[in-house]
Amino acid sequence: MVQIKSAADIEAMKPACRHAADTLVMIEPYIRPGITTDEINDLVHDFTIKAGATPAPLNYHGFPKSVCTSVNHVVCHGIPCDKKIQDGDIINVDVTSIMNGWHGDTSKTFYVGTPRIQARKVTEVARQALEIGIQAVRPGATLGDIGYAIQSYVESEKCSVVREYCGHGIGRVFHEDPQVLHYGKPGTGLVLKPGMVFTIEPMVNLGKAAVKLLSDRWTVVTRDKSLSAQFEHTLAVTETGYEILTLPSH
Repeated sequence: MVQIKSAADIEAMKPACRHAADTLVMIEPYIRPGITTDEINDLVHDFTIKAGATPAPLNYHGFPKSVCTSVNHVVCHGIPCDKKIQDGDIINVDVTSIMNGWHGDTSKTFYVGTPRIQARKVTEVARQALEIGIQAVRPGATLGDIGYAIQSYVESEKCSVVREYCGHGIGRVFHEDPQVLHYGKPGTGLVLKPGMVFTIEPMVNLGKAAVKLLSDRWTVVTRDKSLSAQFEHTLAVTETGYEILTLPSH
């Protein structure tokens, strides 16, 4: 069942969404060669707790950390560890905050030092793919319209869209209906209505779309070891289009 949020519900979600966005702003200056993903996790955790929020990933179905850090060919759900990131890497930091029982979910892929040509390519395609997907959101449009818009653009750039992982409804629950696929056919799938709240979070691979799950049961990587990038926003369908909820407070 897809929940339709009231205007009051959406207002109540905004503090969590803004906090998640502010977390990405906070972490950006620390994304430098030599920092470990564990240190990134600690910074995110402390920033979240000090704001009176809760990091949603921590202990979610057993996930051991407060943030997901996915480096280079890691597609999503990378577990922070003591490994240092290096000049030329890309890293996706995926933040979900809970405030007053509501979730806000956003992610961004950062350049570590000076990006290489291929790293810049896949990151900028992913960044643009999210924008194109968001532009397809309006009452009366379908989830297939969003997926088609993203897939068409990504494939026109000779990259590929990950199929196994998708966006999702969000609210008092971290992951709820609907599933928001980043590929599809126009005019198919659920018709969008005002009050729907969900994430769009295309995972874009420089090589082929195939992925595999590592033995830790969380980390997802590209099968061909090609680079992968992702950007994500939480948004609400409005009477006239959409509102991005995960924008920073300043």
